[in-house]
Amino acid sequence: MSSLRALKFASSAFRVAVSARSTSQRTMASSAIRTLSARPLVASARNFSISARAFGQGETDVELASKLQEEIQYEKEAAEQAGPIPEFVKEFKSNGVWKIEEKPGHDEVALTRKFGNEDIRVLFSIADIDSSQESPAEFEEEAQAEESEEAATPVLPIRCSVTITKSGAGALTIDCLAQDANFVVENVSYYGDAKLASELTAEADWSRRGLYIGPQFDHLDVGVQEAFEKYLDERGVGPVLAAFIPEYAEWKEQQEYTKWLQHVHKFVSA
Repeated sequence: MSSLRALKFASSAFRVAVSARSTSQRTMASSAIRTLSARPLVASARNFSISARAFGQGETDVELASKLQEEIQYEKEAAEQAGPIPEFVKEFKSNGVWKIEEKPGHDEVALTRKFGNEDIRVLFSIADIDSSQESPAEFEEEAQAEESEEAATPVLPIRCSVTITKSGAGALTIDCLAQDANFVVENVSYYGDAKLASELTAEADWSRRGLYIGPQFDHLDVGVQEAFEKYLDERGVGPVLAAFIPEYAEWKEQQEYTKWLQHVHKFVSA
């Protein structure tokens, strides 16, 4: 009997052990299934986060793009009223004296012509349109001074560099301001090597350093100043050109500004 009871006890213990192991395996399998089923959700969340960053859509992008588009529309409407090429530009070109050399996207403009055995170039930058803006204090003082006078459209001064070159004789460079239909000469420099006067390279700029560039123009004898002004006027560097340059600089700056708006709008909206 004791042997039979022992056998029954051993058989019962075996069933309990098997049952416990099966339960443990089912528990572990269930836990593993729950873990695996949760993992795709984490991966999906990560994928969504990466995708959202890849588009680069910030909260302010739409607002900025909208404001830029409004400004573009305003500039286009203003340009349509003025026409693709203003009348003053057409008239200037029709005279056939000066050739306008400029590149879209660049701020420098060159006016060139021949005069006998001379090559003349007038170089200016539309960047002066922004840099010549008056400070609020200066503007307020002028406004107060002109309260009783009829307001006139202000003409911003444009800095110019006039280069007159003769083959084998070097070159003169006249630094001046085009303002109020006049050229205000500041300095006259002479270069024995014409390339130093005309080239815009870093090497030429380095070679110009340390050279004597002549006295201030207003330090010259009055008679010499007047003779220089007549000399320039005979070559077409006079009131007509001085009136044209600021007007053309403002028009070209407006064209470049509109293109800048379009490029920035395209970038923000991409």
